[in-house]
Amino acid sequence: MKAFLLAAGTGSRLRPITETVPKCMIDIDGQPLLDIWLAAFHRAGVDEVLVNLHHLPEIVSRHLGAHTGPPTVRASFEPELLGSAGTLLANRKWIIDDDFFLVCNADNLTDFDLSSLVGTHRAHDQIATVTVFRSEQPWAGGVVELNDAGIMISFAEKPRHPVSDLTNAGMYAFHPSVLDEIAGMPPKDIGYDLLPRLVGRAGVMLVDGYFRDIGTPDAYRLARQEWRARIPS
Repeated sequence: MKAFLLAAGTGSRLRPITETVPKCMIDIDGQPLLDIWLAAFHRAGVDEVLVNLHHLPEIVSRHLGAHTGPPTVRASFEPELLGSAGTLLANRKWIIDDDFFLVCNADNLTDFDLSSLVGTHRAHDQIATVTVFRSEQPWAGGVVELNDAGIMISFAEKPRHPVSDLTNAGMYAFHPSVLDEIAGMPPKDIGYDLLPRLVGRAGVMLVDGYFRDIGTPDAYRLARQEWRARIPS
């Protein structure tokens, strides 16, 4: 099983922290956020992870050079940002023969069990499974509406008038055929350019447990306070 960890963003909302530290390398209770994600992939049975890089790539590459696995990790440097969907498309050959693959945003902190996403996706055999969480500010993210069967029936990125509080959690299971839905030249974004095309076909899974987008200094401060209290040592 393979997974993309999307870590190439510049972390502009998290400045000045990210002026010297890439977002995936910020410290969470004594370890980089990147290592928390790699451990989560390992627990879920992921064998190979591709981490895309752009901002301060040498720091991440140096850290990955000391990683012995599992899982095995490969870095993909993007001189120009391809966008989250563009990264998937650029590495199509890597996953084209697989039944499905995982994609996760590296700027979220969660104790969500990725193996439950794997199990749900396998059980329903859909083109995609999208995770969501209940947000107090859904207009700041991708808002999902689902029907009684758990199928996504609408998706809007950063809408003025959200139809629900169910917000994209940035963790997905995709069949390789979703890449056929990404049209045009990069940069291309999963939220703007892919998920709207999967309406009516993608399953939705609610994230249980802890979840926080650590995109701002205030969110990062809260995450550091909350993580140790919520995660068993």
